[in-house]
Amino acid sequence: MSITSIISTAFLSRRKEIGRYVHGAEDIQNEMLKYLIGRAKNTEYGRKHIFGNIKSYKDFAANVPLNSYEDLKDEIDRMRHGEADVLWQGTVKWFAKSSGTTNDKSKFIPVSRDGLSHIHYQGGIDTVALYLANNPKSNFFSGKGLILGGSHSQNYDLPNSLVGDLSAILIDRINPFVNFLRVPKKQTALLSDFEVKRERIALETMNRNVVSISGVPSWMLSVLKEVLELSGKESIDEVWPNLEVFFHGGVAFTPYRKQYEKIITLPGMHYMETYNASEGFFGLQSDLKDPSLLLMLDYGIFYEFIPVDEFYNDNPTVVPLTGIKTGVNYAMVISTSCGLWRYIIGDTVKFTSINPYKFVITGRTKSFINAFGEELIVDNADKGLDFACKQTGAQVLEYTAAPVFMDGNAKCRHQWLIEFSHEPEDIDAFAALLDGKLQELNSDYEAKRFKDITLQHLEIVIARKGLFNDWLKSRGKLGGQHKVPRLNNSRDIIEQMLRINARKL
Repeated sequence: MSITSIISTAFLSRRKEIGRYVHGAEDIQNEMLKYLIGRAKNTEYGRKHIFGNIKSYKDFAANVPLNSYEDLKDEIDRMRHGEADVLWQGTVKWFAKSSGTTNDKSKFIPVSRDGLSHIHYQGGIDTVALYLANNPKSNFFSGKGLILGGSHSQNYDLPNSLVGDLSAILIDRINPFVNFLRVPKKQTALLSDFEVKRERIALETMNRNVVSISGVPSWMLSVLKEVLELSGKESIDEVWPNLEVFFHGGVAFTPYRKQYEKIITLPGMHYMETYNASEGFFGLQSDLKDPSLLLMLDYGIFYEFIPVDEFYNDNPTVVPLTGIKTGVNYAMVISTSCGLWRYIIGDTVKFTSINPYKFVITGRTKSFINAFGEELIVDNADKGLDFACKQTGAQVLEYTAAPVFMDGNAKCRHQWLIEFSHEPEDIDAFAALLDGKLQELNSDYEAKRFKDITLQHLEIVIARKGLFNDWLKSRGKLGGQHKVPRLNNSRDIIEQMLRINARKL
């Protein structure tokens, strides 16, 4: 019996608990709401919103308003300065820094001890538990796991208080036992200069027995290419012959899959998606053959949802988990043991089943193009690009898109800036395939494209190699969990990139 099969028995009880998700979702979520209200009723926020009198979800929804980050940022800043019992019980010492996907202002998401343990680390444990359930012949514990993280720094001048990428906080506070199972060493993993870190990670890991890798697909791909360059090998198979799984999250994997399959050809390679954001760990791919994610119900997170088509209404419909319908695009609202109350996270999801509750991530409430009533979301964009790539053999590395409201010829269109790892032979044919697929996927886009009356054919600008990394670097966001904004209703970001692109030609 292998060491992995022996250790995997320790996950059996947890897998049985997750089995409750199928028929016990409502009870579990009611337990979570009761737990959250009970723990926070004596906080400043709890007293203000009369948590002590809340007996039901109806009471909760009536007493507590929907919140954006801006609504809570004053309280969060006081927490960062060391105040206790503000949004959550006790003092919070860790704050995950997030720039979001569409604005320049940093967000500082509180990460309480309860949240660190019961949300983020529990998510990591369950990732392994469900992966082993999917792959009983795994040798997961026979080697090392390469975990790619960001960096952190001291929070103001408070001792033992950190602010930075969530991944860096998780690595910094991780159980010492886990450090025996992971690479690179902590000092390397927490370096702030990604270019230096990437090289050191490659040097430290290319002669180790790496069996799993974890991280954001774009940044991990950069590390793997560095490993190949420094090792002189043609494929990752030659470097880590026992590699079996990539736990990925942060951005959609579809645009990167072909590139990974090109450098990792191991027959037993698996790809497992996780939905672990700064605000919480929300979903796991429980079936590796099904791209839908299992909603994790017992992490100290209470979920609510707003239909996207009502999102900008003054009084939108808000429903708990039991009120959702499959096939509807929802904005996610969360209340957590980190002190986020009815917090609009900004992500949109669509449920594919309710027994258990499984969903796909469709985009962002603020990452879309709706300049002409087309309501194009990231999910449409990813699927359209995937289709065009499959038809032409192209491979997309990064992309962003924005509207051209009216050019000198009174033409309105979408402009796509795309960095290819393998360019299509005919960019016009690629653009036509993308445009056609978007019309197939999105009836609003199709209507606006009708006879080119409202919206003309999309335009593709080919970005030079490294443009997106250069843009991130210019903003001090290279590496970590920083992401390239995919779709924007304004031209601010694409104009910045186009200027950089022009300067480097």
